[in-house]
Amino acid sequence: MTLFIAGLIIFFGAHLFSALARDARGNLISKLGEGPYKGLYSLVSLAGFALIIMGWRGADASVLYATPLWMRHVTYLLVLIAFILLAAAYLPAGKIAASAKHPMLAGVKLWALAHLLVNGEVRSVMLFGAFLVFGVIDRIAVKRRDAPMRAAGPVLNDVIAIGVGIAGYAAVAFYLHRYIAGVALF
Repeated sequence: MTLFIAGLIIFFGAHLFSALARDARGNLISKLGEGPYKGLYSLVSLAGFALIIMGWRGADASVLYATPLWMRHVTYLLVLIAFILLAAAYLPAGKIAASAKHPMLAGVKLWALAHLLVNGEVRSVMLFGAFLVFGVIDRIAVKRRDAPMRAAGPVLNDVIAIGVGIAGYAAVAFYLHRYIAGVALF
C-alpha cells in the first residue's frame, strides 16, 4: 500500500504544483528552461505513475461498496462520452470543445466518476477519487486563471472528434482494457 500511496502523492503532487503554484512553476521554468522543466515534470509524473502501477497489487482491495450490475452500462456510456471529450480536447475545436470549455478535464472527471460507480474497493476509490478530485481542483484553477477558451469550429470537427473518441473507446473496451487494468470488459 505504501508504494501505491507514494505514487498517488508524487503523481498528483506534480500535477497540482503545475496547476496551483503558477508563480513557482514560472520561476522554475525561467531557471531551468521550458524544455528541461517539461522533462523534469514528465519524469516526476512517470515515476509517480510507475509507483501507482507497482503498488496496485499490494494496495487494499477491501470492498467499500457494491453497485448493481446494470451500473456497468451507465459506466460504459459515461466513459464513451469521456473518450469523445478527450478526442475533442486534442483535435481542431468544434462545438463540443467550445461548449465543454476544457474538454480534457471534463473527460478525465467523467472517466473517474464512471469508474467510481462500479469499482468500490479501497484502492479503486483512492485512485479514481484522486483523479476526480484533481480534475475538479484543476478546473477551478484554470477558471481562476481566465485561461483562453477555444472558439467553436465547424461541425465537421465534432464529427471527427466523435469518430476518434468512439474508435479509442472501442479499442480500449474491446481489447486494451484487459492489458491496462487486468479486466476484460466484453
